[in-house]
Amino acid sequence: MKTELDVLADFFNQYGAALTAGDVPGIAACYAMPGVVVSDNYSFAFNTPVAVALSFLGASPEYQERELVAAHAQIRETQRLTGALTLVAVEWEYLDSQGRAARGERYRYLIRMADRGPLICAVIPG
Repeated sequence: MKTELDVLADFFNQYGAALTAGDVPGIAACYAMPGVVVSDNYSFAFNTPVAVALSFLGASPEYQERELVAAHAQIRETQRLTGALTLVAVEWEYLDSQGRAARGERYRYLIRMADRGPLICAVIPG
């Protein structure tokens, strides 16, 4: 039987694969509605998978320009907030087309454990 950490690791591996493949519908399927992305300079709220997809259209060319072919999420910390909500600290590791490690980012994801699996409710850098 899988632990919650196993389920989260599988989820973030699926999410990372969708990110690097430019699979915008796959990315959108990883989000709960409504959701929010919060950064130093802006906040973006979304209510539909289409809104999520539109927000990621600009990211795909960046991954292609950097020749990123794989993303691996290292889960650094989890904090159970309620029965369904978990705050997950993730550090992303990327591989480029030459097999070299590329600089990654750190994010905190507020995850809701839904019947169909984990869903991202909020994303915060750091």
